Amino acid sequence: MNVQMKPRIPLLDLDMLQTLVAIADSGSFSSAAAVVHRTPSAISMQVKKMEDMLGRPIFVRDSRSVAFAPDCAFLLEHARRMLALNREAVARFIQPDVQGVVRLGAPDDVAERFLLSMLRRFADTHCCVTVNVIVDTTDRMVEAYRSGELDLAIITCEAGLSGSQEVEVLLRENLVWAMRRGGIAAQQEPLPVSVWDETCVWRNAATKALDAAGRDWRVAFQSGNISGQRAAILADLAVAPIAKYGLGGDIVEAPAKHGLPKLPGYALGLLHGRNDNPAVVAAADHLRASFSLEN
Repeated sequence: MNVQMKPRIPLLDLDMLQTLVAIADSGSFSSAAAVVHRTPSAISMQVKKMEDMLGRPIFVRDSRSVAFAPDCAFLLEHARRMLALNREAVARFIQPDVQGVVRLGAPDDVAERFLLSMLRRFADTHCCVTVNVIVDTTDRMVEAYRSGELDLAIITCEAGLSGSQEVEVLLRENLVWAMRRGGIAAQQEPLPVSVWDETCVWRNAATKALDAAGRDWRVAFQSGNISGQRAAILADLAVAPIAKYGLGGDIVEAPAKHGLPKLPGYALGLLHGRNDNPAVVAAADHLRASFSLEN
């Protein structure tokens, strides 16, 4: 009996991924060559090898710049995550003495769902690094980061946030309409909605979708934290736009029969790069590595 073996999927090694990141960050093959200590011709050969492996061009090039081809842009996110995983693993052995203070900002839903366990693991491997966390809204964290009050900030990006192209994406997720299991809030007219304040990109995405669909709505509950949103949903006082990872228990996605408009996807992003302190770099790598396991 003939057994047909599936072809092996080729591996993109870390050197290749490092080259991808260098090209993206520097904007050209020649500048990337200086970053990774290779010749421009060696960079071109690496890129050609990757393109041969994948069967398509990775970059779109013109006389002034280099950009990822539309169907290959996700490779940059993959490359950053894989390099961060490698750095974090190696750092456990060769950088045990990293020390310092890291000022980190995060939204409350991220702090609750992800950050506490991630920072606990970080403390296990970086005992001399202190991470001080500020929980706040995306707009205020962006301002604090740009003014130098924060070293790192995890923010909500896309879903309508301007300037999100400056952010390194950590996690992509869908926004959904959440309601109480068996509840009636989604059937009411006007639709009772639980939201954050006017600066929240989730709120703006949801209300724009409702307006576009011609659905009457009212703000039935407004809270600045995820626990307040959950309380409103569980009391069947309102539906709310939340991240899909926030569903669970009696909080479920509203079925299609209720006719609620589809919400856009969004992403969690990391603002970083203004501080090359080893403690900050180590914390950023740990966040990248941790979120890569959530994708």
